[in-house]
Amino acid sequence: MTKIHIVKAVSAGGQLAREEQLAWKIAEVAARAGEITLPDDVKDMVINRIIDNAAIALAAINEIPIQVARQKAVASKGTGAATLYGIGGEYGVSQAAFHNAAAVRFRDQDDTYLAAEYSHPDDNISPLLAVAQQCGASGADLMRGIAVAYEIHVALVGTGGGTGISLHKHKVDHMTHIAAASASGIGAMLNLPVEQIYHAVNFAVHNSVSSRQSRKGEIGAQKEFVPGYSAEISIEAVNNAMHGLIGPNPVYEGEDSLIRRFLNGRDDPKAEYQVELAAPGKGKFKNILMTYPKEHAFEYQGQAIIDAVLEVKLKLPQDLTKIKKVVLETSHHTHHVIGTDAKDPQKVDPDAPRGTLDHSIMFAIARALQLGRWDEDVYDIPENEKSELRELMLKVETKFDAEWERKYHSTDPREQAMGGRLIFSFTDGTPDIEVTKERANAHCYGATPWGRENYIGKFDKLTRAMISPELREAFLAAAADLESLGCDGLVALTPPLDRAPILMPEIEGIY
Repeated sequence: MTKIHIVKAVSAGGQLAREEQLAWKIAEVAARAGEITLPDDVKDMVINRIIDNAAIALAAINEIPIQVARQKAVASKGTGAATLYGIGGEYGVSQAAFHNAAAVRFRDQDDTYLAAEYSHPDDNISPLLAVAQQCGASGADLMRGIAVAYEIHVALVGTGGGTGISLHKHKVDHMTHIAAASASGIGAMLNLPVEQIYHAVNFAVHNSVSSRQSRKGEIGAQKEFVPGYSAEISIEAVNNAMHGLIGPNPVYEGEDSLIRRFLNGRDDPKAEYQVELAAPGKGKFKNILMTYPKEHAFEYQGQAIIDAVLEVKLKLPQDLTKIKKVVLETSHHTHHVIGTDAKDPQKVDPDAPRGTLDHSIMFAIARALQLGRWDEDVYDIPENEKSELRELMLKVETKFDAEWERKYHSTDPREQAMGGRLIFSFTDGTPDIEVTKERANAHCYGATPWGRENYIGKFDKLTRAMISPELREAFLAAAADLESLGCDGLVALTPPLDRAPILMPEIEGIY
């Protein structure tokens, strides 16, 4: 049972009863989560995403930004009970959450959900796991908290039918929704009362408003650190609320609130949003099942396109110089944000940083053509491959298509499509070759939706050279048995590595 709530800013000097505020309604859902028995498919998906997070975090463990985050976390050793991907240990809760969340996000290969807003809902797992370890929560508690965090996160992003709160439209980064969801999930996991979760959400939302400049220009580590900062904010928010401190309210609807000063309410005092929430104590928290994994390390709008290129590759000439042009007809986002309409020269430069290339559809198409695969080394570009790659990238042109845009924004999850139509033309007059792909193969409504074996396969693919069979089996067994784990068993969910070094920064910083 769900209800669509109308959310709008109050008039100047107006008041809004707590019970009418979105933060309170979110808190009610979270506080009564213990009354709900999670369905088996929801439990199963929570486990899948824990496996997925570990896979991509371990694969990124020695990237420079993650080393920097680890140096900060290691400085907190002995101050808490939270563990780090790759090394285990006992570290400060917020420092461990930051490190782990940043590691999960680094490769841009974590799960995704797109509607009115963009999101990676598994950003919520790292802060919940760290707090669970710190506060003695059980595996069942953690499972419930993760399911709630996904439920709230997807509701804020939008469940169809015109619901959801768009942040990116106003150049506000999606950290705001992550923080609200994480605070709610932590509250549900710790069985906190409604009032405490309400204030935690108020603190979290207010302190997590940032701009999307992190995704423009020379993209750097801020993009990877967004879920880390959100994790710290949400943990501090819950801690403050547990001490009885009052957060800024009404955080969504107030006269100087998120809606009124940053979103649609800035220009339209009558602006309103719709958010669909489960009735408190009811519903099955199935929003997690609407989210989708990433098979490929690339922004989600490229997943179907990469699949399409790999499928059509055998029909194309082996000599790639015979390709005259590649046109991609697609949605506004793919064309304007990661396509040629972005007018960003770095997006067609093989020497651009990974954080730029994994948001360039020109790179995705060209690199998939060049290699005929999409594997873990696609961003490691040898010098002798750069010239060909640059030429291919410059041959790619994206075009906005109204029908793809309509499908992109469809309120029917089974129709929503984030792919496009590729048209290859050739220098020798060979007839054009076309391929259309609506959804990635791994999507929940794709050609081959992922199950447990796929998540385990991804874990093995990313970590095989890094972890022994014994530690692999221990991790997978703990994840599969999540609901039965005591708090002591949760340490196994951030597996240590025994076949790869754990590097620390060469440069001395503050920590």
